[in-house]
Amino acid sequence: MSTVLNEVLGANRAYASNFGDKGKLAMPPARRFAVLTCMDARLDPAKFGGLAEGDAHVIRNAGGRASDDAIRSLVISYKLLGTKEWFVIHHTNCGMETFTDDVMRGLLAKSLETAALDAAGWRDVGKSPGSTEGDYIDWLTFKDAAGSVVADVRRIRKHPLVPASIPIHGYVYDVKTGQLREVQEAAAAA
Repeated sequence: MSTVLNEVLGANRAYASNFGDKGKLAMPPARRFAVLTCMDARLDPAKFGGLAEGDAHVIRNAGGRASDDAIRSLVISYKLLGTKEWFVIHHTNCGMETFTDDVMRGLLAKSLETAALDAAGWRDVGKSPGSTEGDYIDWLTFKDAAGSVVADVRRIRKHPLVPASIPIHGYVYDVKTGQLREVQEAAAAA
């Protein structure tokens, strides 16, 4: 068993031993909102948003992007579980700003091993074979966190399955200060 696996299972045993009444939490989120944010390990939506278990839905992916799957989750969150407000929260210093779709496709075509980042950018350090299957994926990269928030809020707002009555808020989380900064242009798009 790996060290990480042992640590995770040990933490879970400790957590489960004090689980208490959490097994009685309702399926719908108690505070009736959802957050779409990045998978970056530096972001802890429970902490920066003051959430306890059962409070909100948190949907995470690379970049916190409004992909088809993220919108699917938001629509389920509203339609079946009663959320009334949504937040799109991207962040500073996001890894999605460090490459393009073409860079990712090129790296994957060379090998499937982890790439390295240096002053010149991403480079492949693995051994062949790679795969060209990455050519068929929209990696949803971006160059500007605030601009990507606006694009995602706009995409969600215009989606035919999203009711106009749902407020959609757009923010950028600062990884250096922990603060959320509202993206004013996103508010106009919402």
